[in-house]
Amino acid sequence: MGPERSGLRLKGGGRLLALLVTSILPVTALAAAGEPAAPTQSLNLAAPAPSDLTSSGDVEAPPPEEVLPPPTPTTPPLVITGYLDVGFAKAQGDGTSFPGSYAATPPPGPADYYVDGFAPAVNSRGEAASTTIPGATVPGAMPMVGGFLPRSAGIGGKPSFLLNTADVDVRYTAPEIPVMIFTRLQMIPRLYDADPSQGIAGGEYTRLLLEQAFGRITPIKSAEFALSVGKFDSVFGIEYLDNEANFRVGVTPSLIARYTTGQSVGLKAFYRYQMIPISSAISINASATNSGTFVEALQGPSRSLTGVPIMAVRVGYELNLARISFKLGGSAEYGPRNDQTTTSALQTLLGFDARLILPTLTLSGEYVHVSEEDVSGMTVQKLTGLNPFPVGVFPHITEFYAQGFWIQAAEELPLPIDPFRITLYARYEQRHAQFPDFIGSLLTVDRTTVGVNVGIGESLQVKAEYLVNREIEGAPNVANNVFTSSAVWTW
Repeated sequence: MGPERSGLRLKGGGRLLALLVTSILPVTALAAAGEPAAPTQSLNLAAPAPSDLTSSGDVEAPPPEEVLPPPTPTTPPLVITGYLDVGFAKAQGDGTSFPGSYAATPPPGPADYYVDGFAPAVNSRGEAASTTIPGATVPGAMPMVGGFLPRSAGIGGKPSFLLNTADVDVRYTAPEIPVMIFTRLQMIPRLYDADPSQGIAGGEYTRLLLEQAFGRITPIKSAEFALSVGKFDSVFGIEYLDNEANFRVGVTPSLIARYTTGQSVGLKAFYRYQMIPISSAISINASATNSGTFVEALQGPSRSLTGVPIMAVRVGYELNLARISFKLGGSAEYGPRNDQTTTSALQTLLGFDARLILPTLTLSGEYVHVSEEDVSGMTVQKLTGLNPFPVGVFPHITEFYAQGFWIQAAEELPLPIDPFRITLYARYEQRHAQFPDFIGSLLTVDRTTVGVNVGIGESLQVKAEYLVNREIEGAPNVANNVFTSSAVWTW
């Protein structure tokens, strides 16, 4: 700061003296004299944990895969964040979608072909309250399953607290080059009963899951273009944006999330082009991965069983006005299914999604069609990402078709009760599925979910919701509604 701008008028040696004084005074002394000191930036341990790449170009909460501007010199290169998700849940019946009659009279094929085992979900991971088939624990009885089951929380029909997820995220942004490295490590403790149908001996287990681990480079400074390699989130549709409990407005995922929200290992490219004169943008998000977008309970992501990657892509359009944002996207996926070893058994997914974001109201929805082929004239063994099953329990792969949709409304109440934020939400969804080679496997189920999310500051969300599951066609009627809740602490 020159003497003229400060109001001082020093002449001759006075000017020299002033320069010498200002050159040796510490920054704090200058600040005390009226010159603001540059703020020091500490390690940001309170920042919200990022999610994966926003295929629609969402800018409300930039996740780690979003194309971000280069860090300023004051941005710490290493950021450690995370969250803790603690829940309480109670499911009706035995916590499964299987009827008790299966203990005495099993279905003609794999038991999970005739019900929706994912319906009684209890947390953001999509874990069912239980997946134990009636009769599975009876000596000499071994109901057959076909590898279409979720992971289980193991609580059955009894109310229980659950430590759903303990998450630690580490992000490093190189200061000299446009490179970012991100890892997400999660710990998932569970106490299981012995279940021969699931290959579980019983006891206390803590699963350590490396959910994401990727590097990203943004090679063109003037463009929103990024290349990522490693294990990352899906690019299909929009529900993967809510994978993590600290980003999800509710507690549980939809009935079709099993097909579109899985992480996998491979290569991803994202490009977004802004059309500023018309307040719009278009984006494309594409990937080539081992297992596509199925959750790991259905297809393991860590290696390719076929040697051919699964291709997925989403093309999106967004209109961003002052108080309204509208986003529309279409997605596709194609390649050999990664629960078997041939290149002839293909899977195809098609979908579209839409979101309307108003000042307090968000409307969103998605439709997905799924086709999985078998290999004509061949018996091909099946391998999924679940724990090893006893020999002979998993059958060969089978032809499978499904389609479904979900629609959701979330309204943040305009109440002046800072730091509290109260959001009411409701979701309706429907799923149709069929295994054509198995008579009686055509089923239709739906689910209605209502709940409340109370945000307290930036570090705590308390949620509670009730799931009403209905078997409309094909599937046996069972009592499998769920009350579930969650307290999510973000650090």
